[in-house]
Amino acid sequence: MDFLRDSAYMGILLSLLAYGIGYLMKAKFKWGIFNPLLISIIITIAVLVVGGIDYDTYNSSAKILSWLLTPATVCLAVPLYEKLQLLKDNMAAIIAGILVGVLSSMLCVLAMAAAFGFSHMEYVTFLPKSITTAIGIGVSEELGGNSNLTAAIIIITGVMGNVMAPFILRVGRITEPIAKGIAIGSSAHALGTAKAMELGETEGAMSGLSIGVSGILTVIAASFFAQIL
Repeated sequence: MDFLRDSAYMGILLSLLAYGIGYLMKAKFKWGIFNPLLISIIITIAVLVVGGIDYDTYNSSAKILSWLLTPATVCLAVPLYEKLQLLKDNMAAIIAGILVGVLSSMLCVLAMAAAFGFSHMEYVTFLPKSITTAIGIGVSEELGGNSNLTAAIIIITGVMGNVMAPFILRVGRITEPIAKGIAIGSSAHALGTAKAMELGETEGAMSGLSIGVSGILTVIAASFFAQIL
């Protein structure tokens, strides 16, 4: 454990091994619950707790992976560029779908806040749950929410979207690739988009587009929804 705590690359090794185990489990059992991302999170948390390794130590040696998130996100523009004509042909439907996705997320948070008696701080903390972390934290801080809790909620939302997306698409009998991508991207941001990329190029391109547009629309809509409760 001392080696793990002192190693400059412990976080990278642990993260890759945990994801690899999750990938092998998914390949073997074929169950949605064995999602590689979910399994890797569980394994990483377990190792840190058992080994008495604090998060800052782990994060300092895994930050190289975090640095790769930016170029990885930029790469989402590649399938979008390849589907540019499809985007132009369906522009109105795509924008309408993303707008409905953003409003659905806001209305769900409002309904949950009313049902469970959330305070204003708790309510605005949940409002940006379906957009990327970088934007969501800023929205939460601006509205008076708990940004640390918002970050955790956004991650949980993305993980659940990644795990549940195929099941929900089957239950809803959604077969149109554009609709699949918009639904996943506007509700589960980048983590959901990773699953959309697995479903197909069109799904991945539309989901990647939804991340950016949903973020902008949420910044605008959250300001109005924050005044309701």
